[in-house]
Amino acid sequence: MYLETPTAIEINITAQSTEGTVRQIQQVIGGTIEERWGEYVLTVNNLNAHGSIRFITFDWGVNLLEYDITFHKDYVLVMDTSEYNPIHFTYCLVGHCGHRFGYQNEIRTLEQFQSVIITSRDGGYNYGYFPKDEKLEINVIQIARTKYLKKRLNNVSQLNQKLYQVFMDSDHENTFAYFGTFNLKLADQISALRKVRQKGMIRILQIEGMVYQILSMHIQQHDRAMKEEVLPTTLLKRELKIIRNLAKKIIKDVSKDYSLEQLELETGLTQAKLQEGFKVLYARTVTEYIRHVRLQAARDLIKTTDMNISEIVYSIGFSSRSYFSKIFREKYDISPNEFKNKTTLPVEEVSNVA
Repeated sequence: MYLETPTAIEINITAQSTEGTVRQIQQVIGGTIEERWGEYVLTVNNLNAHGSIRFITFDWGVNLLEYDITFHKDYVLVMDTSEYNPIHFTYCLVGHCGHRFGYQNEIRTLEQFQSVIITSRDGGYNYGYFPKDEKLEINVIQIARTKYLKKRLNNVSQLNQKLYQVFMDSDHENTFAYFGTFNLKLADQISALRKVRQKGMIRILQIEGMVYQILSMHIQQHDRAMKEEVLPTTLLKRELKIIRNLAKKIIKDVSKDYSLEQLELETGLTQAKLQEGFKVLYARTVTEYIRHVRLQAARDLIKTTDMNISEIVYSIGFSSRSYFSKIFREKYDISPNEFKNKTTLPVEEVSNVA
């Protein structure tokens, strides 16, 4: 449980938008706000905090709010929900923070790697607690329900009953809080979002697509939890982080000759824990995961290089071209050669396309 600090500084939020929220935070902690192509960034480096808070408002009732900041004092955001009361889909990529509703005494901790969905009732208060000297990387997707529901593509009737009721509560009569289990797939997706390097409108469009994906992952996890389909695991959070880092390492060096025995020695985790962790995080055994990322690497090499199929086979760690062709067809329903011919147009076809 998160412990409240008596000396915490309150930041009163009475704004009617995400932009207003960030500007009221700025009034207390300082810093400057810059805008480019609809992306706003508050940058601060003083005795109150150092880092940034960015937000983007999309026209379908959804806002992205991201903290990448270390506060040098304990702060409490006191949010008046009679003014602005979206659904908050929150994920702490780094660090932790706290939350309570105005009518509660207990503060609940939003742990690192945990999917959390929160909304308050109209006229109530949300309290967000940010600890002193804690590096925070927090991703928040905020949904303004009335505006969101007006968009015809947003078919919320496909949600499970509990979350459906939250979306349809456009009068904000009820509170809702879901503190999910650890989800490292969300960590990977949010990390990718933070690394988008494009500029201008392309950047905003790419971010918007990734926000949709992150939102769907939050909803899918809640749906599985309501159906009691969340896979049980005996693994500790520390062990899941080791497996996630191992998965990243495999992606970076797909050609290496991996074995369970070698991975057991490298990670300090038993083979049983390795298998359990990969099934929980990636729905695959270790061997299936290695084969999956190798095939993805092969597909990309076929599309982007002049290497022939044999060269690609050996560059991704396979020794048999026939075996590679077999599993490539099983995965993509096309042979490697057929795929290569489709992605490489003859000169005359290229000129016609142009």
